[in-house]
Amino acid sequence: MTLVALGWNAQRQAEFVPYAAQGLVPGRIVSEHRTHYRVATETSELSAEISGRLRNDAKLRSDLPGTGDFVAARLAGKEDTVVIEAVLPRSSALIRKAAGEARPQLLAANVDTICIVTALDGDFNIARLERYLALVRTSGAVPVIIANKADLPVDVQAKLDGIHKMAPAIAVHAISARTSGAVDVLEPYFTDNRTVALIGSSGVGKSTLTNLLIGDAVQETQAVRGHDDRGRHTTTHRQLFLRPRGGLIMDTPGMRGLERWDVAEDADADFEDIQALALRCRFSDCQHQSEPGCEVRAAASRGEIAPERIAKYFKLKSAPKPKSRSRKNGAS
Repeated sequence: MTLVALGWNAQRQAEFVPYAAQGLVPGRIVSEHRTHYRVATETSELSAEISGRLRNDAKLRSDLPGTGDFVAARLAGKEDTVVIEAVLPRSSALIRKAAGEARPQLLAANVDTICIVTALDGDFNIARLERYLALVRTSGAVPVIIANKADLPVDVQAKLDGIHKMAPAIAVHAISARTSGAVDVLEPYFTDNRTVALIGSSGVGKSTLTNLLIGDAVQETQAVRGHDDRGRHTTTHRQLFLRPRGGLIMDTPGMRGLERWDVAEDADADFEDIQALALRCRFSDCQHQSEPGCEVRAAASRGEIAPERIAKYFKLKSAPKPKSRSRKNGAS
């Protein structure tokens, strides 16, 4: 194991200089658990905890370390244990609104490509896939859609056509995670020690695909339920795996809740076509209602943009920004 294999590069090294002067060591978080982290360093993988200062300085729960983060750590007095003193700047961060809570939850950090895995079976759902894509587009990582179980006796092409219509500019790969051909299709995303994360609902084949891409049964898998093709949660925490062929892969638990943290700010990322048209409106403050010279309404009248898509855009733009409580008020 080397830092370079873990995704370390010249930029990370430059960011770490002030921490090296403090006698800290660099590492990357490979898993996050309820009571501790696992951090991979140049020499070994160690158990880790967060320093009190780092915890107190965090304004939001998502500011704390998460799987994929590069960190500066101090060797603790206990054997095989380190204390995380700082988190290096993130190149990407996949964040959602925590299920049932008004706080952000970090799902993955410093990921180059996020593969949204869907299955072409009875659980296939374009609307859900669109929500995943909206979440990934705000992360800073490159989104890719993996249509798994393409070997099933279903109308694969019709479902792929639906995906392309929903996301015309996104790369889509139809695969079967139980065949070696999937490795060849996805291998280019791991070049130069890049990190790839898999997200999606339970039962779509993320763990099976993880095992295939690593070449070993590192993740437990289970069969989906027969009556509705729904899966059981086999992955219980986010974990980063180093691949023998180079690069890293992160498997994540299936998500029941899927809500972005700040949908009002992120609306523009999901509707780049509408934003581009809005820039050509006669008035810079055009509300796209009844103003003359509105390019958005003109495109809608020509049938270039579906009315329901415009309605969804304005709904997201007008959504209230979630309020977060400070740690002094008891939020974490």
